[in-house]
Amino acid sequence: MSIAQKSLDREADLELSVVVPVYNESENVTQLVEEISQALFATSYEMIFVDDCSSDKTVQVLSDLKKKHPTLRVLTHKANAGQSRSVRTGVFAARGDLIATLDGDGQNNPADIPKMWDQIRRPDAPDNLAMVGGKRLKRQDSQAKLLASRLGNGIRKKLLKDQAEDTGCGIKVFRREAFLRLPYFDHIHRYIPALMLREGYAIEFADVSHRARIAGKSKYTNFGRLKVSIADLRGVMWLISRSRNPKGWDEV
Repeated sequence: MSIAQKSLDREADLELSVVVPVYNESENVTQLVEEISQALFATSYEMIFVDDCSSDKTVQVLSDLKKKHPTLRVLTHKANAGQSRSVRTGVFAARGDLIATLDGDGQNNPADIPKMWDQIRRPDAPDNLAMVGGKRLKRQDSQAKLLASRLGNGIRKKLLKDQAEDTGCGIKVFRREAFLRLPYFDHIHRYIPALMLREGYAIEFADVSHRARIAGKSKYTNFGRLKVSIADLRGVMWLISRSRNPKGWDEV
């Protein structure tokens, strides 16, 4: 189905779309679907799991879960395209104006979504508030991963001045329209705060919980992250340097 066709299906009264990119997470998706359902039971929502060509039974498990969870939608890529593209696919297909994202490994807790959703919608929020990002407390990762993340976050924050202390946190709530205005590239999910600021939006953060991975394996390594982050960081710095913001417009 085309993007144009999908846009026609969007529902104005749908309050929230939860987008979850997954790749070989067959052992984690059942618990995650159940937890999203429990966290948002009082909300008009949908959950969109985007499978990035898993080689395990992820799609089969998700398809079976649709029988019990009518709010669940399952999208499948025809070719492996990575986490950022999976998020973007889900946002394109989303019917809600507000998007929540979660990593598919179960380390983000869906119970944190409601408070972030309330934060971005609160009456006294800035008019241009477009994203509330998660900041993980008591991260349940290896010491090597924590050290690499601390170093990478420090360098990125200093160079980009993006206000973010934890851009690797997968749980975020943002406005669909704002996200679709951002320039797309692979690994964009780590630079959403900087790019939101580049477009003139306000961003905020919220403390969230973090859990150890129960099953499956991480799809990233410290070396792999470092290899791509250098080029990505230079690219985002260039994008910011070439940006000119009109600060809105008037029609006369």
